[in-house]
Amino acid sequence: MLDGPTAQAQIDALYRTDSRIILATLIRLLGDFDLAEEALQDAFVAAAEQWPRDGLPRNPRSWLISAGRFKAIDRLRRRARFDAALGELAMRLDQAAPDPGDHGDAVVDDRLRLIFTCCHPALPPDAQVAMTLRELCGLTTEEIARAFLTSPPTVAQRIVRAKAKIRDARIPYEVPERDRLPERLEAVLRVVYLVFTEGYAPSAGASLTRPDLSAEAIRLGRLLLELLPDPEVEGLLALMLLHESRRLARVDPDGELILLPDQDRSLWDRNLLDEGAERAGRALSAATVGPYAIQAGIAAVHATAPSTDATDWNRIVGLYDRLLVADPSPVVELNRAVAVAMRDGPASGIQAIDRLIERGTLDDHHLAHAARADLLRRLDRQDEARLAYERARALARTDPERRFLERRIAELEDR
Repeated sequence: MLDGPTAQAQIDALYRTDSRIILATLIRLLGDFDLAEEALQDAFVAAAEQWPRDGLPRNPRSWLISAGRFKAIDRLRRRARFDAALGELAMRLDQAAPDPGDHGDAVVDDRLRLIFTCCHPALPPDAQVAMTLRELCGLTTEEIARAFLTSPPTVAQRIVRAKAKIRDARIPYEVPERDRLPERLEAVLRVVYLVFTEGYAPSAGASLTRPDLSAEAIRLGRLLLELLPDPEVEGLLALMLLHESRRLARVDPDGELILLPDQDRSLWDRNLLDEGAERAGRALSAATVGPYAIQAGIAAVHATAPSTDATDWNRIVGLYDRLLVADPSPVVELNRAVAVAMRDGPASGIQAIDRLIERGTLDDHHLAHAARADLLRRLDRQDEARLAYERARALARTDPERRFLERRIAELEDR
């Protein structure tokens, strides 16, 4: 027997770490997203009622999967009073599946099935992203809406429509056959990296990182690479590993942001860094090199340099030139401008950033104004730097970033 607070703490911890794994398996067992989500909640309610009395089960995850499945069947049987078809479905579900605790690898692979379902080409790209962040990562509609500057009702409608499409088109809950993987890969890689970036640098909120999301994205990247040994898959995995290697150095003990030049490189995870650099090298040496491999190459140059001043900025500028051909975007141009400033001096970088802002493509992007402010500060153009920092602070969407920019403004005022 467990006391109530201890049992609830264990249940809360399991929900944080395992709820999306359990949901993915319940979707496979029940064949319906909404029913699986209800079953997930029912299972945790049952755990809160039974575990303090009966003690923690030997395999809590399997217990929750089994409980969720049985709760779903019971729910369908109750609804069968109004719809006989639901009674037939309950009977089929009761007879169809063995104990989920005996499934082994099937449970492990369910999240891979889930991401391929969420990223099915029959779904619009915005629905693919919303579905993945909601179902695979457990973000709320409000969190997704903040990340993409839209309203929660809009996000909710996208998810409802995507679920209806999956149901009505009978989109299978499976990983495609190997010969169909390449055509599905681009969308899956894009969403996996989005999951990683939302964990490594959340687009909104009080926290600077969400390690659970980053770890999930890396796990999916490893599974994808086993499934399809493709240079772009390895490039994406390398990119995530290299960024993740710096996580502990990105924040101080109070959770405040530390930029790359000021990070204690002894805190970088050497195992992740070495693996990421090795994988980046292989991906970059492939006959066909894609955007993720190039980005991994850039990250590897940063990760293997002993300091910011000793970084091979000419190499980084060259890689950004390749990235602008492979995957042109204003953000890539901004990053290249910063690299040019490090190579040729801040005045060169400011000119490039000013052109981007004048075009309007990055006027509402806080990192563009923050980068411009930093270069103006280095040129001792303090009044202009202060205005740029204030603009960046107004646009920043996480609390740690706003506090960092406020510190920069305060430093200018103290001069």
